[in-house]
Amino acid sequence: MRAARLIKMVLLLQARPSMTAAQLAQELEVSERTVTRDAQALSEAGVPVYAERGRAGGYRLVGGYRTRLTGLARHEAEALFLSGLPSALREMGLDDAASAARLKVSAALLPSLRDASATAAQRFHLDAPGWYQEPVTPELLPAVAEAVWDDRVVRARYRSAGAREEAERELAPYGLVLKGGIWYLCARAQDTFRVYRIDRFSAVTVTDARFVRDEGFDLPGFWDA
Repeated sequence: MRAARLIKMVLLLQARPSMTAAQLAQELEVSERTVTRDAQALSEAGVPVYAERGRAGGYRLVGGYRTRLTGLARHEAEALFLSGLPSALREMGLDDAASAARLKVSAALLPSLRDASATAAQRFHLDAPGWYQEPVTPELLPAVAEAVWDDRVVRARYRSAGAREEAERELAPYGLVLKGGIWYLCARAQDTFRVYRIDRFSAVTVTDARFVRDEGFDLPGFWDA
């Protein structure tokens, strides 16, 4: 959408002293001609975008212009703390949020977002040592990840190892773990925390009901135990 692209262009120019049309075109995934039109539209809207011609030229913002559109949304702030794990972000459907967050990282976090690193750590854990397999993405992973990040109860059909039939389960999904190329869900079923392989879910429904997290739950500690 053009409005989102224009905002992204302003944030890119705000984060860097100058960018060429080719660099902007690559970042925005458009043609250089579109970059020229977008820069003109921003200028007409009052954003001081200045175009410098020549080999060393490019686009920049005049006079230290700063847009107010730098506040991180919570999902962007949380995704930012996972930004070193691009493949995992992509599989959970969070790559767009991480991309937006990186553009806004120069702005100070609001007080309400300063716990973002902690909330991200409690919802995703990468158990990396000793494993070097390429993960296979289960089809239902994005739905499960949505429920984990939003603290929503899920109804699921799950087949345990060795079981002949699936069982219906209602779960409070606390966190995701990627281990040895396999995705796992750590969830509370009634009053017990259990681990489920996501590729053994045949159906997942994210409900509108939210659950209250046990603040004492430690995802890495639970996984290690």
